[in-house]
Amino acid sequence: MSDLGALLRQAREERGLTLEDVQEQTKIRKRYLEAIEDGDHSVLPGTFYLRAFVKNYCDAVGLDADEVLRLYQHEVPTTVTDQIVEAVPARQPKRVRTRSSERISKLGFNIMMWSFLILIVVVVWVYFVNQKSDDPKEIDNTNITDQASPAPPTQSTDSATGGTGSTTTPTATPTPTPSQDPTTVTFSSKIGKVDHYDVAPAGVVHKVEITTSGGKSWTEVRQGSQDGKALISKVTEDGSVLSYDLDQPLYINVGRADLSVITVDGVQINDGDRAGSKKIQLNPVASGQTDGSATQNMGETTNPDTSAGDTVGTTGNQ
Repeated sequence: MSDLGALLRQAREERGLTLEDVQEQTKIRKRYLEAIEDGDHSVLPGTFYLRAFVKNYCDAVGLDADEVLRLYQHEVPTTVTDQIVEAVPARQPKRVRTRSSERISKLGFNIMMWSFLILIVVVVWVYFVNQKSDDPKEIDNTNITDQASPAPPTQSTDSATGGTGSTTTPTATPTPTPSQDPTTVTFSSKIGKVDHYDVAPAGVVHKVEITTSGGKSWTEVRQGSQDGKALISKVTEDGSVLSYDLDQPLYINVGRADLSVITVDGVQINDGDRAGSKKIQLNPVASGQTDGSATQNMGETTNPDTSAGDTVGTTGNQ
């Protein structure tokens, strides 16, 4: 221990101070204070700080700093040759936000808010589109069947009479027995969400098939009406085919119209082909009932949405 260090320690102890107390007053690190008392000046950052530390130490313990530095100048040189270094590292200043960073932050916030608003608009739009697709007032304008009209009759010369006659080009539609009139499916009315169709001719047991293709779909079939006896009410698997005899009104409800195909004697009924439900009731024409489509040409397909009573599909030969 050096003489200077012993003097400072004695003065400190006489005042009842600890190194921590001196550190608190002078803001000099404790290890530097210990080095001064032990005379180990190599720990200190430089000669200039040695003089400054000794002076502050003297002020803290009640000694005359100038007199102490004069008496112990052999331990504390007066020449300053070292680079000045801070005794206690100053606290890093807070980062000042520049105008450009504030602008970027504001731009990012605006983009986030606009994205959120756009997302809300898209969700509302999708909701109203789905609601519109289930609107009972909406009627699909597509044809009930995809059957093409038969080719026009061609003229041929009768070799016996010399006259001309018409020859009908045969179609690929199912051919019933010669005595059976062709099957016609006529859109009659729309009650609520249920499309009603009249199936002719009368006195014939027609065959209804419901085919599920492309995935699973809810299928419900009831006798008479939508409140009648349930023939089936379940989810049908992909590839399943349900067949029923149409000898009385038949109510059909499919959960996925785009995955279901409904036919009567091979005549396909347009169910909208949408990813939503479709409700149809098939009403067989009673004997003696006038069918507005009886005078229609065979194979003729008209738009079911124009008016009730129009023929929407036929099959068979005259």
